[in-house]
Amino acid sequence: MKDLTFLDGLEVYVAEGYADIIDRIERCLSGPDSVVRRLDHDLSAARRSQRSLAIVSVSAIDGANWARDWEASQGMPVIWVGAAPRGQDGRSVGDYPADYRYVLPLDFTCAELRSLVMKVVTQLNAALAPVRDTDRFIADSEPMRHLLTEVDLFADCDASVLIHGETGVGKERIAHRLHAGHVVYGKGPFVAVNCGAIPEGLFESLFFGHAKGAFTGAAAQHRGFFEQASGGTLFLDEIGDLPVFQQVKLLRVLEDGTLMRLGSTAPLKVDFRLIAATNRDMLELVASDRFRADLYYRIAVIELAVPNLEARGPADKVAIFKSFVTHILGAERAKTLPEIPYWLTDAVSNMRFSGNVRELRNLAERIAVVVRQLGQWDVARIQRMLVAARTEREAVAVSSLAAPSADRGRWDTGERARVIAVLEENGWRRQASAHALGISRKVLWEKMRKYQLFDEEPATREGRG
Repeated sequence: MKDLTFLDGLEVYVAEGYADIIDRIERCLSGPDSVVRRLDHDLSAARRSQRSLAIVSVSAIDGANWARDWEASQGMPVIWVGAAPRGQDGRSVGDYPADYRYVLPLDFTCAELRSLVMKVVTQLNAALAPVRDTDRFIADSEPMRHLLTEVDLFADCDASVLIHGETGVGKERIAHRLHAGHVVYGKGPFVAVNCGAIPEGLFESLFFGHAKGAFTGAAAQHRGFFEQASGGTLFLDEIGDLPVFQQVKLLRVLEDGTLMRLGSTAPLKVDFRLIAATNRDMLELVASDRFRADLYYRIAVIELAVPNLEARGPADKVAIFKSFVTHILGAERAKTLPEIPYWLTDAVSNMRFSGNVRELRNLAERIAVVVRQLGQWDVARIQRMLVAARTEREAVAVSSLAAPSADRGRWDTGERARVIAVLEENGWRRQASAHALGISRKVLWEKMRKYQLFDEEPATREGRG
């Protein structure tokens, strides 16, 4: 017996045009708590609800631009049914314009329809899910209140956004808020890419995609990041790390809105909003010819700066720390314990966190795990953890300042400190450290060379992963 509970309470509006599909749709999606309604040619009769979608034959509408406009105005997702059975219109589902995010051939099966409807319903449910405490922005400080005002002001515009901020301040969370606030792109996918982790030689395949047989090992067609983000948001993190020869290829897609997969001669239209983030000084990169000026001006239409923890002040530090600890302990367990002691919040408020919110969360996790296991705020043990955290941070800072280099002025000291901390944490094993950083081993090795980070024990270094 198939689980069709995802159909409960679902309202499906069908505009079949010249296609004969409504009877099949009713058979496939019928249920005691679901309803299928015919729209004929009066598409405005669709009544938006929290669990409604439309199934529209392409024969019922004129032009691809109409698709996105209607979806935006009606506020519900659309599944498009092709004008011909599969293969007979000379194109596959993936060849439809980017506006048609969900497409079925005219001879769709019940299994195909249900699978696609389940995907749409899953996204509807995610959009309706209650906001967790850890998803809320803590903004007791003036800098953060100002930032969130700016974010909400520019969320529902199509302009590209460049987010500045130190490592660990939450640039990706700001990008998610911008994405969610857009009336059209917010309903589409959010595709996040770390530009510092793109393996050399794979940029075209990863960003543009490739056709089947384009190169050895290309056993199937692959949609690149540009295509995956079409109809939504493409978030390029650490964009300052993108090599110059790749920047021009990105610029061309941003300017034209078209691309060609590797091994294909058919141009594809893509439509996405670009949000980029960096912890680098982009104007300095432009001045030193390490970043194209034309690309910088293309991505930095709107610029937002995320303040670090020091700029946010003690109140935000303490509020964030309490939020993390409560979340990790669990609400019920937190109720059985005494309130977080003042001596602990006071200590946290006076600490400096070079890794910003990420580092603060790490400390909160360490303390919360101990408290959860012991069932109490063990003063001596927690104070030792606070001292150890200070010692680790000071050691990283000293090693960062002491490293001799003629290029030190061009280093990203925040990133260097993060790489050192992860290497130390993993015993300088490069494979484990690269995995922890979310980059390839080759990229890690390049960063180690750039920041002059080498194991002090050459006799044992070769044996490390």
